[in-house]
Amino acid sequence: MIIYLNGQYIEEKEALLSPFDHGFLYGIGVFETFTSLAGQVFLLDWHLERLNQSLRDLCIESTIEKPFVLDIIQTLLHQNHLIDGHARIRFNVSAGRGNGFSADSYKEPVIFVMISPFHPKSILDEKQGVLLQTRRNTPEGERRLKSHHYMNNLLAKREVGNDPNIEGVFLTKEDDVAEGITSNLFWRTGDVVYTPSLDTGILNGVTRRYCIETLRNQGISVIVGRYPVSQLLSAEEVWMTNSVQGIIPFRKIEEVILPENNRTISGKLRTQYTKERLEHKE
Repeated sequence: MIIYLNGQYIEEKEALLSPFDHGFLYGIGVFETFTSLAGQVFLLDWHLERLNQSLRDLCIESTIEKPFVLDIIQTLLHQNHLIDGHARIRFNVSAGRGNGFSADSYKEPVIFVMISPFHPKSILDEKQGVLLQTRRNTPEGERRLKSHHYMNNLLAKREVGNDPNIEGVFLTKEDDVAEGITSNLFWRTGDVVYTPSLDTGILNGVTRRYCIETLRNQGISVIVGRYPVSQLLSAEEVWMTNSVQGIIPFRKIEEVILPENNRTISGKLRTQYTKERLEHKE
């Protein structure tokens, strides 16, 4: 695989990172994961908005511009012979070398981009939710970043295993619903859609934002707040969101069955999201 590393396109086996990089030493780095479909990236502006805010939070002196990202993606698609333009992309910014453990800003970050084939037909139609014993940890700062600090997610993944049909559901230490291991959560009761608020410590997901804005534009009530797990388990439909898999309904959570014919909102939302992602042009 050819990757991008600070201005160079090289074989992954040739990629070198300094052991003094604070992304390695202290986990000071952030990333975005998204897909390219036929060479087009859906909601890229929102991904870069979040990425650049995270860089400011970490005092990494870099601003990632859209033309720069698109050029890297097109070059990687070509050099990795992904002729259909379908790819999963991870765009990373690591802090780079720092002056010991100090409060200084980072002036020479390391940017590396990895790409791999993506098959839209591999996206599952539904998943099973499992309540995690591992609790969602609180963010290190004001907001949760999509950062290199991934131990909480890894512990949760080890708890549920590698079955792609299963998504673990985090609760907070107060037993409020938080998010999935790699997803945000929504559910419907009656005519109202609910989703956990950012103050539960969840990531402000890009597809989460899409769902909230799209549903509200359609006149559907979306309430963001803190909710006990009993409210999730009594919902009529539940779905998860992330930027690779899009919108996926749950068929059950624990032993609670969620009938397919109740997917009055998630089904339509999934169809609309899939259509917009496929038809999107930069």
